[in-house]
Amino acid sequence: MKRTPTASQRDALTPVAGNGLLDRRAFLRGGAAMAATMSGYTLVKGAAAEPLKDDPWSLRPGAITQPYEQRSRYEDKVVRTLTNPKGETRVQNARTPLHLLNGVITPAGQHFVVAQSGAPDIDPAKHRIVIHGLVKQPLEFSIEALSRYPLVTRMYFIECGGNSAPMFSPTPMQANLQALHGMVSCSEWTGVLLSTLLEETGIDPKAKWLIAEGADAPTLTRSVPMKKALDDAMIALYQNGERLMPANGYPARLLLPGWEGNMSIKWLRRIKLTETPGMTFPETKTYTQLLPNGKAYQFYFLEEVKSFITQPSPDLKMNGPGFYEISGLAFSGDGKIARVMVSADGGKSWAEAALQDPVLPKSFTRFRLPWRWNGGPAILQSRAWDDKGNVQPTRAEFVAQRGELKAPLSLVAFPNQHFNAITSWSIDAKGEVKHVYA
Repeated sequence: MKRTPTASQRDALTPVAGNGLLDRRAFLRGGAAMAATMSGYTLVKGAAAEPLKDDPWSLRPGAITQPYEQRSRYEDKVVRTLTNPKGETRVQNARTPLHLLNGVITPAGQHFVVAQSGAPDIDPAKHRIVIHGLVKQPLEFSIEALSRYPLVTRMYFIECGGNSAPMFSPTPMQANLQALHGMVSCSEWTGVLLSTLLEETGIDPKAKWLIAEGADAPTLTRSVPMKKALDDAMIALYQNGERLMPANGYPARLLLPGWEGNMSIKWLRRIKLTETPGMTFPETKTYTQLLPNGKAYQFYFLEEVKSFITQPSPDLKMNGPGFYEISGLAFSGDGKIARVMVSADGGKSWAEAALQDPVLPKSFTRFRLPWRWNGGPAILQSRAWDDKGNVQPTRAEFVAQRGELKAPLSLVAFPNQHFNAITSWSIDAKGEVKHVYA
């Protein structure tokens, strides 16, 4: 029996912004009757309903429990896309299918990866991490020794500086969210605060920087200011409760919350304290943030406030007019997400989205907003603010400061860094979702 909403429930269905956006508390106000009305389905069938039929899987024993649980075979398409599927010994990228995930934690096996020459097969019993340079007492740590130190657990996102690079194209590239924004992920990390180890070595007052070095074949190195090292930097040993995945730095990686991912050196083996930065190849060429005049920012590390809508998004066709939940992710390397606004008319009007707990600094925040789509054209956007007052720019604002390419580029190219402007999805009468500039 279909339920009739009350007056207050009907009020909750009144749009608060153009093109059918509803109050962020509509679902909470409405209860079961609201849910039934919005979904178009009855929640309770009549008393004369037929008993449920026994499906085949209910009539025979199920699968035997495995030592390491595998997901359902019906979810085998929820995988990372690979830029180097043949596995040649060169730069390899794997992008997270954020449009097919929910919540804020990225499964360890779905975390994005950038590897300059594959993941080294490191024996944790033989691996060592050395801290030396401008210290009073150089120290060498085994992984077992690090595990004895006081461990902390924090939830942080990691974003490649080149994430969203296709957005620098002068025309919108038609690809799904995974291809456009899939080089950012969020995990629960457990490890030792770097400050704990640095204090034990004794920091020479002349030390203003450290140079972190990985044990991979290219020996990737990055310079890190001491201020960051003594703030929230950590040596991560665990990801989402288990030891790091090999491609994410096993057995230990440096983690610099809120800063570009390349600086969180994987397979960490050396930290050298110095007076000056190392001016390494990644920080002078590969990961430089260019300006329209051809010059580049020096040492621009922060991943600024950003958001995008994950559902609906390209590759997720909408199934006819009706009620939907708009959902997405927001994050800032400078603090907590304070607010996310959503537009369904290309930025002409906005409604505030609900932020899903927990809202943590330098972590993914899931936002949600009910939407009644009338089947007509729509342009969906999200815009985020953090608790430091930083606001996500429009694409026009971003391009005015940073410029754009003169010609379209490959989806796997990284012509520039740190794109954080608003992303726009257009929806047509057939429910097809496309990437547009609006």
